[in-house]
Amino acid sequence: MSEQTWKTAITDIAGGQIRVRGYDIADLMEHLSFADVVYLILRGELPDNQQRRMMEAMLVSSIDHGPTPPSNLAARTIFSGGNSLNAAVAAGVMTIGDSHGGAIEKCAFILQEWTAKDGTPEELAKELVVEYKEKKKRMPGYGHRIHKRDPRTIKLLEIAERIGYKGRIIELAVAIQDELEKTSGRNLPLNVDGAIAAVISEMGFDWRLGKGFFIISRVPGLVAHVFEEWTREKPMRKMGPLPFEYDGPAPREIS
Repeated sequence: MSEQTWKTAITDIAGGQIRVRGYDIADLMEHLSFADVVYLILRGELPDNQQRRMMEAMLVSSIDHGPTPPSNLAARTIFSGGNSLNAAVAAGVMTIGDSHGGAIEKCAFILQEWTAKDGTPEELAKELVVEYKEKKKRMPGYGHRIHKRDPRTIKLLEIAERIGYKGRIIELAVAIQDELEKTSGRNLPLNVDGAIAAVISEMGFDWRLGKGFFIISRVPGLVAHVFEEWTREKPMRKMGPLPFEYDGPAPREIS
């Protein structure tokens, strides 16, 4: 094999044949759901019934959260400026970062690191919260600007417990929520990013796939928002929070 050969373990293509992780694409189309194949292409193996149910719930949970999140607002704004649907959706995806969707990645890293330590989830949560407070660091995946209790989190945890998928990592995630609220006296719920971080960690996914899961889930919502912008709104319309107050320099002249 030439040194220039590019190796991949994901998909094999030949004339009249496409195999994803070794499985014929036609068989996948016939027998599996989209969530099944997302699991397959990321992990390399087919999901069992528990993994399948968690994937389905998780991918649905972040499909949309209204027109105001940065990714949706960016996608609509780019389209309103006269760009194509694909450019607008790409702009929405590019807006996903550490402060929007990125908490999954950060929270999953912490949960995977801390569950490897000795101690009960409650003991680890206390130690973690103290450490973060001393370092004046914010715990990613907790708190929400709208929800006192994120309904998506509630449902994900409910499904996990019902199908027997609630393990040490999810228990730690909930224990951190309880400890944060106990020590701060504020509502700091495990939000959907934190819940997804706990779920993918229970499933054995690498924390570096965190933003990827948010992107996979959110893209259909971005497409819907761009299409709505296309079919219901006028180009170059006013969007976002319109009222503003200027606090820069007073009018001045060049001397």
